[in-house]
Amino acid sequence: MPFTSLGLSEPICRALSDLGYSKPTSIQTRAIPVVLQGEDVIATAQTGTGKTASFVLPLLEAFQAKEPMRGKRVRCLILSPTRELAEQLHKSIQQYARYCDQNSMVMVGGVDSGPQKEALIKGVDFLVATPGRLIDLLHQRALYLDELEALVIDEADKMLDMGFIDDINRIIDRAPEDRQSLLFSATMPPPVRQLAKSTMYRPKEISIDAQHRGADTVEQWLVAVDKDTKSALLSHLIKENDWQQGLIFIETKHGAAKLAEQLGKRGIEAEAFHSGKSQASRERALEEFKAGKLPFLIATGIAARGLDIEALPRVINYDLPYDSDEFIHRIGRTGRAGAKGEAISLLSRDDFKNLCAIESRLGHIIERREIEGFTPRKEVPISILNYQPKNKAKAKPKPRKDRTSKQSADLKSVSKGRDKSRKSVWSKGPSAEVSSQNEPAYKKHDSKKPGLEKPEPDKPKSKNPKSKKPFNPWLK
Repeated sequence: MPFTSLGLSEPICRALSDLGYSKPTSIQTRAIPVVLQGEDVIATAQTGTGKTASFVLPLLEAFQAKEPMRGKRVRCLILSPTRELAEQLHKSIQQYARYCDQNSMVMVGGVDSGPQKEALIKGVDFLVATPGRLIDLLHQRALYLDELEALVIDEADKMLDMGFIDDINRIIDRAPEDRQSLLFSATMPPPVRQLAKSTMYRPKEISIDAQHRGADTVEQWLVAVDKDTKSALLSHLIKENDWQQGLIFIETKHGAAKLAEQLGKRGIEAEAFHSGKSQASRERALEEFKAGKLPFLIATGIAARGLDIEALPRVINYDLPYDSDEFIHRIGRTGRAGAKGEAISLLSRDDFKNLCAIESRLGHIIERREIEGFTPRKEVPISILNYQPKNKAKAKPKPRKDRTSKQSADLKSVSKGRDKSRKSVWSKGPSAEVSSQNEPAYKKHDSKKPGLEKPEPDKPKSKNPKSKKPFNPWLK
């Protein structure tokens, strides 16, 4: 099926032909006609299936006959969780709109906001922004959302994981109610579904590959290894297999810097890539990696969905992520658009529970390979496919214990005793109540009222009444 059959005009199809796109993917085939009709859409598809084009292409088509925007106004707002993903989205829009009249810009933090304010003065058709910088410029009145026609929340699950829910609600409050809303996500957890329910009007739901088991073109395998020999094993694999390029995922910023230093000492060029580095440094490293000048990039989870490298041969999970969905996004960096890829994981005993959760999500056991000289001292157990974390297991409700007849009788006798004591107090009349209030405190304890008797302290028992000390038979 060609793109023209989806209702796209010749300028857009010509740009797609220049990029080498001949036929739409599954998500594009189902989403583009619905977006062209102006409907709200919730779309779920795994990474690397062409979600970006499924909302950019129909919006480009819908905006072609529109008049230019007024100053400081935006026609379509696309929210992105990370700076890298925002840059990639903006680049894709520029490629798709090569023969169209629509303009676009990207708005992210970490850079000077002056040029961004100047670009907004003329009005923008497509604005790709991260929530933090967008709210800052909204407060400065550098732009207004009163004429917004379409709002797109891309990678919605990642957006909520990073804590942007309050920022998203503030942005939605400033947008008109009659806008078109589109939500695209790799997974659909309950918070994302709740967000869609509260911000959309009768959305059409589209789901592609609901099990999220990863692309079939990606070969997956892992090596069990001790934690303290991971870097040596990685260096061995790179040199023995003559790997020329790879994206390495690690959990912490400190770990990324340390691994880059260790690989450098072994003659392997690599650079750390995480949120602690400046925007200019991250952009430089990414451009060098895409151009092939930097063979290995060591990235934390923040880059899992923000990197789009054409024909990336492999990804390496130095640490397994705690979230199985994050694993899917990581391996989705390779094997894109039908190309072949490779995903290698280095498994230590500490990551076994993470592995079980990942394999349960994938629906199959990942192949294990042994590397001579790197047999782990701490043996890693055999995988469990139907693994379920303890915190997700539902607790069984405790059965209710019925009262016995004896317990019921005891409760009735106690209640009757309380009623009699109340009657005895009030039968004396209000004067008795007043007189009891005027009594000294030491006399109140001598009252014969039920429950007011002064407790007597326990006296030590002694067999010898003349002695004040307790009787001790050993003293005889």
